[in-house]
Amino acid sequence: MWLLIDAGNTRIKWALVKDDTWLRNGMLPIDRAGELAKHLGDTSQLEQIWASSVASEKVAENIRALFSQPVKFIIASEMQCGVRNHYCKATQLGSDRWAALIAAWHLIGHACLVVNSGTATTIDALTSQGHFLGGVILPGVEMMQSSLVTGTARIGPMHGQYAPFPQSTADAILSGALQASCGAIRLQYSLLKNMSAPIIMCGGAAATLYPYLNDLPVQQVDNLVLQGLLLLAQEANA
Repeated sequence: MWLLIDAGNTRIKWALVKDDTWLRNGMLPIDRAGELAKHLGDTSQLEQIWASSVASEKVAENIRALFSQPVKFIIASEMQCGVRNHYCKATQLGSDRWAALIAAWHLIGHACLVVNSGTATTIDALTSQGHFLGGVILPGVEMMQSSLVTGTARIGPMHGQYAPFPQSTADAILSGALQASCGAIRLQYSLLKNMSAPIIMCGGAAATLYPYLNDLPVQQVDNLVLQGLLLLAQEANA
């Protein structure tokens, strides 16, 4: 049995997998990462633990301390699982982005745009040959809104609704964040120059963005990073 861990900026996702069967999975706030072992139950049967982390090193240390087995934190490389990484320095690509790209490639098998929208939104492009062209990073929908609250004198916490032409500050902030996020996705999709390519979307804000992109070939996929971790673990054990 293997344990897969995706430690993000605000949440930690996990899954217990035996062969290709997902036994159990769950999610915790990142500040409760120390409770992970309690949710797993008996860990004596764990053979391997694989993790992706974009959280602080302190979180990684806390995860390691939970287990007697070594935790294998993945690092992006130039080529794995059929995907070629064209980042200037391959290892600088976020491990979550790398795992998501690998999962998307094995899910689709041809060109696609991979959007992971959480605390930050990443929009990455894969070619029909499995080459990672590159991608962009921007603040997530919630971060865009909170940055206005913390960075301006007369805007406090607000809960708006989307409108094409907002007529309140609360609606204007939310609508601006949604339009900025969706606009970036649409622009990157147009630059891919393969309008038959699907958009694979994951992350905590995927459901928020989806209604404003439903004219595009968007597929929402749960646990994409964990799926990529499993593929990386399987290749390492082949």
